Amino acid sequence: MAVKEIIGQHKSKVEKALQFLADELKAARTGRASTTLVENVKVDYYGTPTLLKQLASLAAPQADSIVIKPFDPASIKEIEKAIKTSDLSLSPIVDGKIIRLSIPPLSEERRRQIVTQVKQDGEQAKISLRNIRHDSLKELQRQEDAKLITEDDHENGKKQVDDLTKDYTNKIDHLVKTKSDEIMKD
Repeated sequence: MAVKEIIGQHKSKVEKALQFLADELKAARTGRASTTLVENVKVDYYGTPTLLKQLASLAAPQADSIVIKPFDPASIKEIEKAIKTSDLSLSPIVDGKIIRLSIPPLSEERRRQIVTQVKQDGEQAKISLRNIRHDSLKELQRQEDAKLITEDDHENGKKQVDDLTKDYTNKIDHLVKTKSDEIMKD
């Protein structure tokens, strides 16, 4: 395996880790209603766990409410139950063929708790990056030991891996700071 392939795999893995964090942070609650808050709630739909965004159209017509309109009106009870049992602490209101969620304003203490969780998610992403970096460096060393790449190629690859890892660590820090600021300002 050439250095270029190892670097390519490394970049692909760190991008996935960054994307995973970005998706996690979308679900973190801010003071405003956002459909991303509920779109990944799993609903037991005819015995199959299904994401809410696949079962209903979601809208946030106001800053403090979310409207859920199921494609199949028979699934309204399952959707209501899934939201009640989720860790969102929201009470769904069934209004005919739609479900309304009222998003209460966050207290200062709750905002701080959410920011703490966001920072923990960021740290987990950084740990993932370090593990990916470790695996890439180990592969480079293995390639050099097997005489498949030169010592210069190994050093060059190591520098590229370190630079990529640092770049993505900075991107994680930026994502966490942006989300934290968004949570605290609302």
